[in-house]
Amino acid sequence: MTIPAPRTPDLRSAPVLRWGVLAPGGIARDWVASVAASTGQRVTAVGSRSADRARAFAADFGVERAHGTYEDLVADDDVDIVYIAAPHSEHTRLALLAIAAGKHVLVEKPLATSAAEATEIATAARGAGVFAMEAMWTRFLPQTDIVRQLIENGDLGRLGLVTADFGSVATADPAHRINDPALGGGALLDLGVYPVSFAHFALGRPERVTARGSLTPTGVDAQSALVLDAADGAQALLSTSLRARTPSAAAVYGDAGSVAVHPSFWGPSGVTVSLANRDPETWIDPSGMVGRDALCVSAVAAAIAIAEGRTEHPLHTLSDAIEVLESIDEARSQLGAS
Repeated sequence: MTIPAPRTPDLRSAPVLRWGVLAPGGIARDWVASVAASTGQRVTAVGSRSADRARAFAADFGVERAHGTYEDLVADDDVDIVYIAAPHSEHTRLALLAIAAGKHVLVEKPLATSAAEATEIATAARGAGVFAMEAMWTRFLPQTDIVRQLIENGDLGRLGLVTADFGSVATADPAHRINDPALGGGALLDLGVYPVSFAHFALGRPERVTARGSLTPTGVDAQSALVLDAADGAQALLSTSLRARTPSAAAVYGDAGSVAVHPSFWGPSGVTVSLANRDPETWIDPSGMVGRDALCVSAVAAAIAIAEGRTEHPLHTLSDAIEVLESIDEARSQLGAS
């Protein structure tokens, strides 16, 4: 067997959109740097609650206009689509603000802090006829398309098991957003969304979620292990942690073979495919991008979908993001997380 070639688009070939950035924090800086380095997309405006912060961000990245309020950013006629990079707790409010202004939206993961909030975003976007997507960039990486093809072509046979992990060591500072319940803190919403999304991608919506773990002193989830049971008997074994560094590997196992996604599975990496009675084969991402260098792939996916007249991306629909949050909601409830 030859590993199927990824069908991902050339990052510079997408129709160019004019982007506005809401909330110029750390992830926004990495996203804009990635977009500038690897795509033809244009970031034309930035908006912050602080005019000084917006101006500083604009100066650092050569952005034309800086707005001192979010309202001014979404009202900017030279912005086609808004990238929302605020803390998780603000995603719904800011997405609804942009949608009400008639703007397309790309919302950093997680789409919202609950499935109910994500449904609000989906309902508003569908009602307004604008494009909306969670920026779950992993779904648009070349290695993910290889896994997708292996599953769709039946090369792995009947799927039985999916594994994925993402753990890192976070600050113990109770004021930090990762530990703050009011800002959507905790491992599951910040890191765990990646393994849960990977399991959803491979197996679909689970029939049952079982979670065990621990909480931080502030009441957010510190660490958890999840079992997701599919209707056909397949399972996903997932883990996430703010207390331990884990490999960030993922794999899909079937009765005819398996595919292992190399660490870190959530960014550009590679795959090793092992089929019955055949030598393993490995593919390594040739782009040279590592980690957040590839944040731009979700922007390119959005630009292509919008040019095609779509209001959702078929590879990561709003329903997909809502279903992932349903699993996280259930896990957080079982853990007693704030």
